[in-house]
Amino acid sequence: MAENPQLKALFDGSVPPWVHRFAKQTGRGINEHKMITDGDAVIVGVSGGKDSLAMALALSLRRQWLPIKYEPEAVMIEWKEYPLSTEYREKLETFFRTIRMPLTILTYRMQPESFGGRFNCYLCARNRRRILFDYAAEKGIRKIAFGHHLDDLVETSLMNLFHRGNLDPMKPVSPFFDGKIEVIRPLCLVKESAVRRLAQAFDFPILEIDCPYKEINLRKDVKEIVRMMTKIDPLTREHIYNAYFSKGNCHAKD
Repeated sequence: MAENPQLKALFDGSVPPWVHRFAKQTGRGINEHKMITDGDAVIVGVSGGKDSLAMALALSLRRQWLPIKYEPEAVMIEWKEYPLSTEYREKLETFFRTIRMPLTILTYRMQPESFGGRFNCYLCARNRRRILFDYAAEKGIRKIAFGHHLDDLVETSLMNLFHRGNLDPMKPVSPFFDGKIEVIRPLCLVKESAVRRLAQAFDFPILEIDCPYKEINLRKDVKEIVRMMTKIDPLTREHIYNAYFSKGNCHAKD
């Protein structure tokens, strides 16, 4: 499959100012929270959605400008219940070849027997995370990057406040197993609207899974609340973020 010429041009040195700003803003989040250092190997969790693809692009693109070196590897989990089509797999492989990042696809069951017939969005996410943690441990890699952007951090923090009665946010950096694994979120300062623009401009190979739970996701309701609040104050997202993470305090309450 032929490479996207617009996407390829980015790595040939032709980077539009707005794309440069996107990568720079990603870098600001990385640097502010000390997510990636020289010599790091990083697993880039890829769901096939616009967020993780945008993160992968930014992580690969900014390597061309940095004085440090780090090695990202994209890892996608293919659910047996929703196998990837040959056409989509080719598109995805072409995308990652174009952005110069190795891609690994792991195949697992979405609903393992250990769930005992129970299933929801939380269990699905936990299962995906467990698989990535196991893969990272096998390869001796400490850092796993997820594509959560500013809107995700804000919405999750509000969901925890409204529905669990606690102030524990989704953090830009989250250590697990006494620091043996570290989840990082390089898009923590990037708005979803910027991610959407990037995905549309470069025709990302976005995967659509007909999940039966997608229409009852609580996040959709909270997203609407945030959208309404931004009509009152356009900086609502930034205010909520700063309330939790001002002065780079991303490790608070771990």
